Amino acid sequence: MSQHPRDVLMGAQAGSVQLPVCDHYSGVEARMRKSLQLQAEMTQEYGTCVFDVTLDCEDGAPVGGEAEHAALVTELALAAAPDARVAVRVHPVDHPHFDADVAHIAGRAGHRLVHIMVPKVESVQDVERAASALDAAGAKNLPLQVLIESPAAVHRAFDIAAHPRVQSLSFGLMDFVSAHGGAIPSDGMAAQGQFSHPLVVRAKLDISSACHAHGKVPSHCVVTEFSDVQAMRQAALKAAREFGYTRMWSIHPAQIRPILEAMAPTEAEIERASQIILAAHAAQWAPISHAGQLHDRASYRFFWQILERAHQTGRPLPQEIQLFFVPTGQMAARAS
Repeated sequence: MSQHPRDVLMGAQAGSVQLPVCDHYSGVEARMRKSLQLQAEMTQEYGTCVFDVTLDCEDGAPVGGEAEHAALVTELALAAAPDARVAVRVHPVDHPHFDADVAHIAGRAGHRLVHIMVPKVESVQDVERAASALDAAGAKNLPLQVLIESPAAVHRAFDIAAHPRVQSLSFGLMDFVSAHGGAIPSDGMAAQGQFSHPLVVRAKLDISSACHAHGKVPSHCVVTEFSDVQAMRQAALKAAREFGYTRMWSIHPAQIRPILEAMAPTEAEIERASQIILAAHAAQWAPISHAGQLHDRASYRFFWQILERAHQTGRPLPQEIQLFFVPTGQMAARAS
């Protein structure tokens, strides 16, 4: 197929970051190994990698055992499957072990990682500090993701999201609530309360808006009620449909599939988007009429993004649409 929709429709947005909709965190060795195994199994099941695995140093490393834990996550990243998507959360930039984390992990396994997550980022200066550490470790092309966890960081979210090294902002709910000195009640951290307290709602919307303004990915915080699948599903739906988040954290394997389901378009949305994009492609992207409505490139862009999200979540797509997601090299081979 000529005239790929992303090239024709997205314009300046063509460079926007595309990531799996779920980011799964684990820090204990047995769970990290199981997470990588589950990622491989679900990649085979869905035909694409539907979640990242982030190996955790910040909360995973025991006090006094930071160096050993950094060595462990490095070896796990190096031993992961070739098509695995593995990241590492290091300690904050002001932590005594930050430099050692980055030097060892990025220095040895940077080529196998998809990003480094930096927690407790407060300013653009923190991003610059992290970027400089990665550069010094020889990982100059490794992207950063950052965790926004305080009122001051939320205030600077637009500036942080604008940094070219940053590809995603995550919201750290627990630390954000704690930073208010008891002004936000504890249910502001719960699955339902976090979507109703005004200060939490405002922070989530600011982070989401900052990301969309700069073509970055807003990643929603964890839901700690990991055994309540319905609460997880409802939170993911709200995050996606009402708050503009296109990615969400998981801290338990049982949370991954509900996140995928909530972030995915419905069958009806996929069918409509497929019909419109195929008709537009046949019309060389000129305006068309579909089901009694006029469409042009402004609406084509919206429907193409639905199909991209369907692909990211492993949803079945019509064969004609699937061709748009064949890697360029494979497409050339098929054509020859």
